[in-house]
Amino acid sequence: MNKPRLALLSVLLLSALSFAQDSRTMATRSWRQANEHAIISEYVEFLKIPNLAADPANLRRNAATIQQMFEKRGVKSRLLELPGIAPVVYGEIVTPGAIRTVMLYAHYDGQPLDPKEWASPPFDPTLLDAALDNGGKVIPFPAQGQPFGPEWRIYARGSGDDKVNIMLFMAALDALRANKVPFKSNIKFIVEGEEEAGSPHLADYMRQNKALLSADVWLICDGPMDQSRRQNIVFSVRGVQIVDVTVYGARRELHSGHYGNWAPNPAMMLAQLLASMKDENGRVLIDHFYDGVQPFGELEKKAIAEAPQNDAKLKHDLWLGRTDGNGAPLLELIALPSLNIRGMASSRMGAQASNVIPATASATIDLRLVRGIDKQVQAQRLIEHIRKQGYFVVDKDPDEQTRLSHPKVAKVVVDTGGYNAAGSPMDLPISKLVIQAVENARGPVIKLPVLGASVPLFMIQEVLGSATIQVSTANHDDNQHTFNENIRIQNIWDGIETIAALMSM
Repeated sequence: MNKPRLALLSVLLLSALSFAQDSRTMATRSWRQANEHAIISEYVEFLKIPNLAADPANLRRNAATIQQMFEKRGVKSRLLELPGIAPVVYGEIVTPGAIRTVMLYAHYDGQPLDPKEWASPPFDPTLLDAALDNGGKVIPFPAQGQPFGPEWRIYARGSGDDKVNIMLFMAALDALRANKVPFKSNIKFIVEGEEEAGSPHLADYMRQNKALLSADVWLICDGPMDQSRRQNIVFSVRGVQIVDVTVYGARRELHSGHYGNWAPNPAMMLAQLLASMKDENGRVLIDHFYDGVQPFGELEKKAIAEAPQNDAKLKHDLWLGRTDGNGAPLLELIALPSLNIRGMASSRMGAQASNVIPATASATIDLRLVRGIDKQVQAQRLIEHIRKQGYFVVDKDPDEQTRLSHPKVAKVVVDTGGYNAAGSPMDLPISKLVIQAVENARGPVIKLPVLGASVPLFMIQEVLGSATIQVSTANHDDNQHTFNENIRIQNIWDGIETIAALMSM
């Protein structure tokens, strides 16, 4: 066959594939439009189940509910168990003659919360006609036959992170089955219950079930879409390491009038210690903190250059008068390691405050990691910095002798979980296939070499050797990890089409 005819045939084949994918997407959309109330009703019931780590009984309820949701759809499923650990839900669809195996990952656990901070009860899903911080008002869920507004929001813990993706799996399966769309791949599902704690046992589950959990690619369905609201595909993520720091004053709280100016105040000590870790522009001052960072290649640099630059709008939306990094764009800064103070505590505040010098002060720090920087190495750099500020460092509560022998004592506890950064090349054949499948369904996508957040790609690659690609579906302003978490209705509708395209690629 001559080259012009071969080129023409290639174009025709690509056009036919695009048309086939578009027709499947339209069929998925039509099914969704006819079943919106059933989708939201099942989702709302799922959101009512608390999913906090401190509530293991309800974590198990979540896992059992997910298994039932799979079984209802004919997906062979089971719970993978380790003693005293939240179960992992596994499901699979075996396709005769499959040309690949695709694993879809999500998690059912949620971040800790304080109900007093929420505008509505976190496990009583509440519908608003817009985002709360844009003047959204509570409205009733519409009656059968009445439409859902695309900008409406459902507020509940886990609504965006990450129960929405579990519901998308179910809805996409329903749509594909209703439209008799054949699968080309073996489809596997894994839904874990410890992601928000750093997935400390996921690697153990994978080692014990290596054949079961092996796949050509793990598609990580977690995290927010781009701030422009366009679909994104992410090829690597930062790792994370959590560190708790406590500094000490007197053995008990002291009257601030009787002992002020004499007894060291640990709240002030902690503030000074934390301030020593960063300059006013947000650059970390810990020695060697940025050593080892792997620079982007040309393909990754090109992807960042082509991605939307949302900084100006974000600053306006978030009421930020300035940003860190000397004006560098967000997409460049999230490609660097970071140090974040997750929270601080010392004595009491507000109406409960006393005229005291606190006895202790504590902070929890998260270290975000990039490829080339090991989590243990980065934690040790932090510890060495604390020592250089004059602290005697211990890893458990100091006794009397220790505190009397040293002018400044800090307890530093490095979390046993966490993981390193990881990702897959953007030009792998499976990467190109995922891009094509999503673009055929949703139009041009944003291809990002790195996401600022952390998901456990490192252990997936280390234990199973699978490629890992993240396809996010939640709205960027879903208040992930904080109070008033929410999901935008249109993100649910778009997500069904995205997940259906991935399942049928």
